[in-house]
Order: sequence, then structure tokens, then C-alpha cells
Amino acid sequence: MNLKTVLGAIAIAVLFFFGIIFALASTYAPTRLIVAALLFVVSFGIAYYITRKPKTIIQRLELSGQMKAVALKCPNCSASVNANKIKIVSGVPYATCPYCGQTFEITEEPKW
Repeated sequence: MNLKTVLGAIAIAVLFFFGIIFALASTYAPTRLIVAALLFVVSFGIAYYITRKPKTIIQRLELSGQMKAVALKCPNCSASVNANKIKIVSGVPYATCPYCGQTFEITEEPKW
């Protein structure tokens, strides 16, 4: 377990305990029932946050013909760019040159 899960579980237990105390004490002051409801909502919100699973997105690429890898070169200084350093921003691949620092969009040139 990681630290976020442990701290979240402790916070849930404390908030839920105080929610029960305030719910029982609401017979003396009706406004305590509102505080109890808020404590319960916050504790359930934290429980949802720490138990949710991250979404995994799998993208598949289907190609109609043969593909050949070509070395990436910076359009500014013609230096080689590592293909592992490509970042996808809004669906567009970008690379940054390690020598001159220019960021450029990676485009596929037509083969004809």
C-alpha cells in the first residue's frame, strides 16, 4: 500500500467516527445532523477517490503497407533526435532537439 491509501483510510475512519458522534448528538441540536451528513459525504468522497482505478487506454495502429523506420532529424540543426523522447500533445507528436532545443512537430512525408 502507498502512503496516499493509508492516509486516506485514516481520514475516512476519523471522519466517519465523528459523523456518527455528530449524528447521535443531533437529538440535542438539529444543526449537528447537517454536520454529520457533511462528514459522511466527505468520508465517502475520500473512499471513492482512493479506491478508483486508473483508466488504461490502448491504441492500436493498423498499417496498409510496409513500414520502414527513418532516423529523426531536427529541421533546425539536422541533429539526430531520439525517437523515445517523442511527446504526444493533443494527438500530435512533438519532439525536442537535445542540441538546439527546438520543439518541432513530427510529420510523415508522402512516399510518392
